[in-house]
Amino acid sequence: MNKQQLLTSAAPHYTQDQLLELEHAIDVATNAHEGQKRKSGEAYIIHPLSVAATLVEWELDIDTVLAGVLHDTVEDTDLTLETIESLFGQDVAFLVDGVTKVSRARSGMRSLDSYLPATKDNLTKLMIAVGRDVRVLIIKLADRLHNMRTLEHMPPEKRKKIARETMEVFAPLADRLNMGRVRVQLEELSFRYMMPKDFARTKTLMDANLKRSQRKLTQVEREVKTKLTEEKIEFKMDGRIKSAYSLFKKLDRVQGDITRVHDLIALRIIVDDLSTCYLVLGVLHELYTPLFDRIKDYVAQPKRNGYQSLHTTVQTSSGQIVEFQVRTQEMHDYAERGLAASFHYNESKLTDAYKKGTLAELPENLSWIRELQTAAAQAGSDQEFDAENFRMNLFNDRIFVYSPKGDIWDLPRGAYVLDFAFRIHSDVAARASGFKVNGVMKPFSYKLEHGDTVEILTSNTASPKPEWKDYIVTNHAKEKLRLQLSRQKRALFSNMSARLKRRKH
Repeated sequence: MNKQQLLTSAAPHYTQDQLLELEHAIDVATNAHEGQKRKSGEAYIIHPLSVAATLVEWELDIDTVLAGVLHDTVEDTDLTLETIESLFGQDVAFLVDGVTKVSRARSGMRSLDSYLPATKDNLTKLMIAVGRDVRVLIIKLADRLHNMRTLEHMPPEKRKKIARETMEVFAPLADRLNMGRVRVQLEELSFRYMMPKDFARTKTLMDANLKRSQRKLTQVEREVKTKLTEEKIEFKMDGRIKSAYSLFKKLDRVQGDITRVHDLIALRIIVDDLSTCYLVLGVLHELYTPLFDRIKDYVAQPKRNGYQSLHTTVQTSSGQIVEFQVRTQEMHDYAERGLAASFHYNESKLTDAYKKGTLAELPENLSWIRELQTAAAQAGSDQEFDAENFRMNLFNDRIFVYSPKGDIWDLPRGAYVLDFAFRIHSDVAARASGFKVNGVMKPFSYKLEHGDTVEILTSNTASPKPEWKDYIVTNHAKEKLRLQLSRQKRALFSNMSARLKRRKH
């Protein structure tokens, strides 16, 4: 990314005066970063220009884009906030200051989930900066996305550390901002560096099945397009391919059987208004047999992050299972870009709200941000701040645990030590005689916590027990244990039969 490329990409979105201001910011940042290099050996200015290009792609306001160009200057160069404010105004300076505070807060914390009294000041700075203007977090997500895309230039241990933080903190934050496309990109890049073997296996499995799925969907897509055209419905249709990380988690729920994953590719239909969404849903259910337990109305009941869409899964006459997503263009923009789309659709509302120091005028699907402001105000006061509850609300579905060698394993919240053992290898789990968690012996009933380091103790005399069923929650572990117990029964029956035969003789 260079100066001309950024200005060209920005040209359709901003006025001539705003483009001149952007050109000025690029020149200021280029001079400030003169002589600095990235790990790749490239000029450092490529990074802030790439961050700004992402913000342009997300259609953020010009102040956010300017802050993206300048976001590292205060931390890494001699440029001061006062100079930035004099050149580009108070709002740009505030955003650059906020991004700088987030960076410094992160460096003073092990992570959001390891809250200690000593980290309170840093956590407070982070939350107040984000709570006062969430565009700070959007800039930080764009920054992290470019860093992840160039992570191969970092040393191996650094790569794993950055990927882990991205998966634990930044991907869930993107999800809470309903920035679905960004969440998926961050998860995919993190998955590649955190669990390279699992990533490679999942990608190989996915690639082997994609062509077959695409061939089957071609006929369905043709039938649906014909029917919607006959009904004189204006629409756009495309396909959504499941991400490798999402597939990896789904395979755990279906015992690794990819034939039971029916949404490897989903067809997405985008229409003009809400009433047409429900009309299209009716057409799909006329064409094919709907699986009623798989119909989800996220319009009537949006997800917590504001995601809205109609989902339905149908069975065709040939027996093929197909998932459809039906939404308006505005719903689609929110699903892809979330809060960034909110600034595009509600820029005047959001700007006014920030100037008044309140987010009361935010769209309803972003009302959770008010909770962040409340938490920020609480963290900045003498009130007791519940950091663990804050983290639980933000990152509430997965945990990451570690082997003694530092390998990272992704498990659902509530998983037991045996779930971890079966994820390592079913034969290792079968010989498990005990567990050490963070160096301390724990019973089989111990539920893992985020950040635990788990050592599996094994014995050649140990064997799977039926009561282990009470201490596993993942489908993968349940299936492996079921097979092991079944083999044990067959072996026991075979041995008893052999002994009876010997007695008869």
